Amino acid sequence: MTIRTCSAKIILALWCSAAPAATPSGLAILAHAYRESPTPAHRAAIQTYVAGHPAEASLANLAMGVSAYEQKNFAGAIALLASVGAQLPRIADYAGYYLAASRVESGDFAPVHNDVAAAHQNSPLNGKGWILEARALESTNAQAAAKLLLDHYADLPQPEGDVTLGDCYRAVPDVPHAAEAYQRVYANYLTGDLAARAAASLASLNVGMGSGVQLLHRADRLAETKDYLGARREYQSLAGRLSGLERDQARVRVGAMDFLRNATTLAWPYLNALELAASEAEAERLYYVVECARQRSDDAGMAAVMQLLAHDYAKSPWRLKALTSAANKYLLLNRPADYVPLERSLYQDFPSAPQAAMAHWKVAFQAYLSDAPDATTLLREHLRTYFGHSTIGAALYFLGRSMERAGDRAAAGACYQRLSTAFENHYYAMRARERLRAPEIAGAPVPAPTAEISQFLASLKWGGAAPVPATPTQPTAARIERSRILRSAGLDDLADAELRWGSRNDGQPALLAMEMASSAASPFLAMKIMKSMNGEYLNLPMPGAPRQFWEMLFPLPYKSDLMRSAEERNLDPFLVAGLIRQESEFNPQALSPAKAYGLTQVRPATGRLFARKVGVQRFTARTLYQPAANLKIGTSIFRSMLDQQKGSVEQTLAAYNAGPNRVTAWLNGGNFREPAEFVESIPFTETRDYVQAVMRNAEMYRRLYR
Repeated sequence: MTIRTCSAKIILALWCSAAPAATPSGLAILAHAYRESPTPAHRAAIQTYVAGHPAEASLANLAMGVSAYEQKNFAGAIALLASVGAQLPRIADYAGYYLAASRVESGDFAPVHNDVAAAHQNSPLNGKGWILEARALESTNAQAAAKLLLDHYADLPQPEGDVTLGDCYRAVPDVPHAAEAYQRVYANYLTGDLAARAAASLASLNVGMGSGVQLLHRADRLAETKDYLGARREYQSLAGRLSGLERDQARVRVGAMDFLRNATTLAWPYLNALELAASEAEAERLYYVVECARQRSDDAGMAAVMQLLAHDYAKSPWRLKALTSAANKYLLLNRPADYVPLERSLYQDFPSAPQAAMAHWKVAFQAYLSDAPDATTLLREHLRTYFGHSTIGAALYFLGRSMERAGDRAAAGACYQRLSTAFENHYYAMRARERLRAPEIAGAPVPAPTAEISQFLASLKWGGAAPVPATPTQPTAARIERSRILRSAGLDDLADAELRWGSRNDGQPALLAMEMASSAASPFLAMKIMKSMNGEYLNLPMPGAPRQFWEMLFPLPYKSDLMRSAEERNLDPFLVAGLIRQESEFNPQALSPAKAYGLTQVRPATGRLFARKVGVQRFTARTLYQPAANLKIGTSIFRSMLDQQKGSVEQTLAAYNAGPNRVTAWLNGGNFREPAEFVESIPFTETRDYVQAVMRNAEMYRRLYR
């Protein structure tokens, strides 16, 4: 039954940065329950609610209409949605879209154009609306339907857009163009109903599944999903059907799949025996031969093939990959005499490659560690050349340390000061502030830096994040208002999509993220939203955003249990909070691929051992999902590891992430003068970033909550 009201109006206060989103209304709760489980009892509950709140009847009809469409009750959806658009003009595009979609599925095509018109007015539903219009038009004028889709091709969601385009061309009939559309889907999408429809349509049209390039791309997609055996079968089949470069690439990738599935004993002889014409396929073969040699610890063989690549394919992307792989091998083995020349070749021969900045940094940092004469020159070169890279903070810090050791305290202080303000929320800014407080810098008069160093530092231009606006623009306010109307109807997924679409197109991402996060069901979900929609937040000075912004990004749930557990074990509670943010993002139900559980990510065997020590009774793996128990156990583990590492927080964090044995090996491989040198020398990128992130998190928590 349709719930009607003469005029339903929603009056919402304009959003402001200090105001959180509204608590879910009674209708929102009931509608959400009905959408999750569309039972007669849940429907009756909505009807009873609306009887007492007639002004919300249109919202209820929208919620139940969307639910009816999702249940494929298209006649019911049409009855519920027919008048909602006029009653809820702020979100008429949503009512119109689901009404049009229900009509299309019912075969009632004539009203669709008018129903969906609002979806083309700056709406997230724009592209899907064009698909509905094309489907409605297809039965009477398939050629016009295809043209409509082509005119708006950039807006179409894929693969639905290409499948619909193929259907329209097929109805013309225009088999070649239909095949092209279906082939794009077949090449790019491996699973799902639409991918299966495209494959079936190609088979029924009795045309090929695509060009050689497209079919290779499909096999590449299988490899990307780690279906190496499936990809190998595709490449093997293509090698017998294609010619020229595509055939050679398919032949190489047969062996590559063996290597990637750890069957090096098959890949090595196969790739060595392949004879190919000079081409990128041959460069690719040589790269995988290098990889096999690396796997077999055949340094001489690897070096010989690297020389071939340098001679015959100096600028090939496969040589770039080979240089990266070989250099990483020697980096992990702590053999700078071997990896430094490779890294130098990488950034000199491929200066525009994304890997060039990190390669240059490894050369510069190794020069600093070994006190090489060109260390300062390389550090300054890094700052000038790679000013947008994540290593800039480290380069500026170690340039300051280099100048400090050379006795130039003024230049060192200038470097630290610039770093502290330019990258306020980063690990090396913390280290810079420590140096500025050190007696060597702060405890005695320091002369002004020379004009040369001042000019050098002033020439370094780094883009920071824009401050969070104090008030929303009209488009942002409109997005927020629309999202709140949708949320009040229990349509949280549509409300979130509205905000995300606005952040990409016409809104202010930080404000839209705060609105969306304030409606999240838990702090960890709110944090994930904030991180996904505010990618540059760490480059924003803390005064550049309201406190609510930072608290959403650095939440502190379970505060009393966290503080108690940390203090009982003489740990900095903010360090514990920083560790949890990195380990589980405060999701108490987090479970890693390595079967580590809960807030502090503890494995059951270790948890059982420490549970006895902290008095947690009747321990099972699921005990680690309980925040209080997990915090007791996790802080006890961390305290034990901190004692083993003689109080070194950086070493303890590295051990927590990569294991104590690796930390011992890394410490034995270098003579580090300070913790920052150890951190930057960690050869595992994940662990190096982890240590810096936890230390940075802890500092952010101190600044927010202490």
